[in-house]
Amino acid sequence: MAKKGKRLQDAAKLVDRSTLYTAEEAIALAKQTSTVKFDATVEVAFRLGIDTRKNDQQIRGAVVLPNGTGKTQRVLVFAKGDKIKEAEAAGADYVGDAEYINKIQQGWFEFDVIVATPDMMGEVGKLGRVLGPKGLMPNPKTGTVTFDVTKAINEIKAGKVEYRADKAGIIHAPIGKVSFDTEKLVENFVAVFDVVQKAKPAAAKGTYMKSVNVTTTMGPSVKIDPTGVVVK
Repeated sequence: MAKKGKRLQDAAKLVDRSTLYTAEEAIALAKQTSTVKFDATVEVAFRLGIDTRKNDQQIRGAVVLPNGTGKTQRVLVFAKGDKIKEAEAAGADYVGDAEYINKIQQGWFEFDVIVATPDMMGEVGKLGRVLGPKGLMPNPKTGTVTFDVTKAINEIKAGKVEYRADKAGIIHAPIGKVSFDTEKLVENFVAVFDVVQKAKPAAAKGTYMKSVNVTTTMGPSVKIDPTGVVVK
């Protein structure tokens, strides 16, 4: 443990906590200071000037990262009739209805994302207590409650990530892996930055984007200057 702590301390020394870096500098530094032996996830955190207690200031959505996440998502689809065949053809890992609802109720979670057709939500809603706390409940705002299951599956497999502001007004989102080129991570970051920027509620007062940080699994946090981010 001491060795690991020393590595983290040495890595943290490379980051100037008082500096606001450009997105490219910050991401390159986050990659450089990753000390773990596995291909760590690179994550961005936005601290927003919103009051999440108010319905008109809650932010939630999804974005397809141009360069994917570096992780293959296992997709479970709740559907019936012809939509079962469509989901299977589109590459869903699991497709069904009551059988999978029962499995989840018994503690099965061998999947990463759930897609449900609207006519299945009455049944899927029964899993709210189990899926809600894990952030797995399908939602129309993130495109996971839809009859267009082919599009939903294709987007998830291509690198779609969901984002949601927590009670403190912070959004966390993965933008790839340490093994990605810095340029590809920057492109993914800009895609997330763009949708979060555009999601600014009309009712939000004062500074909207209070801080933006990039970090890797167990790595130090690096601050990004949000005013210098160029969205193409």
